[in-house]
Amino acid sequence: MVEQSGSPVPIEVFAAGSRSVRSRGLTGPGGGLRLSGPLRVAFAGRTSTEDKQDPTLSLPRQLASSQTALHTALPGQAVIVAHFYDIESGRKDLDARGFGRGHERFNIPVPRDGGIQDLLLEATQPDRRFDAVICESVDRIARRTYVGTQIENRLEQVGIPLWAADEPISLGGKRSSQVLTRRVKQGVAEWYVLEMLEKSWGGFEVHTRQGFNVGRPPYGYAAKKVPHPVAARREQGATKHVLIPDEVRGPVVQAIFEIRIGERVGYQEIADRLNTDLERNPAPVATAKSRTVGRWTYSSVRDVLCNPKYTGYMVWNRKATSSAGGRSNPPEVWVWSGEPTHPGLVTIEVFTEAQRVARDNARARGCPSGRSKPEKPRRTFVLRSYMTCGLCGRRMFGKEDSGNTYYVCSPKRSYLPEGHPAVIRVREKPLMEGLNEFFNREIFGAHRRERLQVLLARLDDDHLDEHETQVAMAKAKIKDLGRRQARVLDPLENLEEPTPALVQRVNERAAEIAADLKAEHGRLRELQEAAPVRPAPELLDLLPSGPVDLELLPEPTLRRLLDVFGLKMHHDREKRLVKCEVTITSEIVDMQRDVANVVVGSGQAGSVCTPYRIRTGATALKGRRPRPLDEGGPWWRGDRHSTWSSVGDNRGSRVNG
Repeated sequence: MVEQSGSPVPIEVFAAGSRSVRSRGLTGPGGGLRLSGPLRVAFAGRTSTEDKQDPTLSLPRQLASSQTALHTALPGQAVIVAHFYDIESGRKDLDARGFGRGHERFNIPVPRDGGIQDLLLEATQPDRRFDAVICESVDRIARRTYVGTQIENRLEQVGIPLWAADEPISLGGKRSSQVLTRRVKQGVAEWYVLEMLEKSWGGFEVHTRQGFNVGRPPYGYAAKKVPHPVAARREQGATKHVLIPDEVRGPVVQAIFEIRIGERVGYQEIADRLNTDLERNPAPVATAKSRTVGRWTYSSVRDVLCNPKYTGYMVWNRKATSSAGGRSNPPEVWVWSGEPTHPGLVTIEVFTEAQRVARDNARARGCPSGRSKPEKPRRTFVLRSYMTCGLCGRRMFGKEDSGNTYYVCSPKRSYLPEGHPAVIRVREKPLMEGLNEFFNREIFGAHRRERLQVLLARLDDDHLDEHETQVAMAKAKIKDLGRRQARVLDPLENLEEPTPALVQRVNERAAEIAADLKAEHGRLRELQEAAPVRPAPELLDLLPSGPVDLELLPEPTLRRLLDVFGLKMHHDREKRLVKCEVTITSEIVDMQRDVANVVVGSGQAGSVCTPYRIRTGATALKGRRPRPLDEGGPWWRGDRHSTWSSVGDNRGSRVNG
């Protein structure tokens, strides 16, 4: 147990307002802890990378070092109850820390309650599980002094000290020597990292100027191994690489530059030409073979035309591969060899001219006034942003052809899903006619509620009750785990000096309960996010009823109507149907009614209290005059040429639960 300092006057005689009401917190000149029970400690760990370090060994070692330090400094008085760790660089800013998912790729034998952001968030909660934080060494918290002291300060503000296993651990208020030691260590750690980076950078510069290639050879070159200049490394089999032209792929690179300069065409057109004869123009192979597409693409042609290594000079630092996630660096920070170091596939003049083509094309796209042809008036498409393709999920864009307006889905070839035609087109005219019928029948029709209730009567709402039962069970389990977590320290409260075995068992049990509690909270969150919606047909009564002609509305008014009802139009190419869906909710039904009053020309007053919402869907494609609304709307189907005909009736509404 942690003892409190003595006082000649009993503490009980003081008024409640004259002392802190918190049972835990920093006190004294440096932050001594005054606790009435076992000290609860959170472990904080970190490894820098996934490929150059082994988190399955490093993190258990860090945890063992922290446990040993606690047992040595506070025997039987401290228990590690939570574990927070990340696999990321310690040089990141604090705002960018704790969001990696590298730990998911390993089977690490240490339970994880989150990362550094989760630790700092829980530290601010009144029901936090820990009173202190411990790490193996302060450089595990951060490699930069500023970030490390930032984390330390945020913990101190909420009364939580940060300990390191390789520093003295004291519950007293004096810690001036500890702070001095820690700041020196933080400075040394930051200096060490910077020195290593500077030396590594210098080594890469010399390596580049000597003509050795870094990374994979660019397309058109092969890597020739040369003996390592250091004898000890040579005996270990280490080599370096220089570039030599590839007999098959080298001429392809030269042909790409010739087409670019001679015809000044774009990247995709060059890729299309190369793909016509892949035997003569082998496609590039990605570093990760799973990403190889087996053909030339827009980006693969661009990579060839923008790589200065084809001039014979060795170039390094074109991309920030580790510090900025592959971001391209500006040319002024590239590192070039002083002279050509390998056979060039193109001259510097040819490479420079290829870059001018890219600049000229970009200028032409950005300056319409410079074109020789006069610009056509801008065509607007009233259903833009509402139509989506059922095969790929992309929004369909508007296009005018031979006096007709179409909505088109035409993904790039490199992103074309299997079974997706190169182009899918749907005419706007039948879409507008069907959409007009949908709103007149399902939203503003006189029998809209009766039609909807007929459909609702066919639905089984047992899934709603089942979902509520699952939510109740999850909340009950969380409550039970909370009680167990509160009782996990009971075996230690009546013992003056618990055995290490008992402390270890309590620690393990606390970790198990914490893991179960976290999993159950995640399950409850998933259930709440996937909560089914209860239909509320009565919301339709709050909207005006009457005829409306959407095709006669001004475009701003029409789009306002479609936006406020949240219209979604989903094209099903296999069935040759388009499903329309709108959403009416109690939160926005007043706004929907106001817009509908303008469109329909009649008004109704009313307010809504129900929190439920209803979704109504209907196919909205046709090619001939529909039957009267009181006869029931048809389900419209069309052939591949977008001429639509009726194939059924009374199936024009659907409720999506």
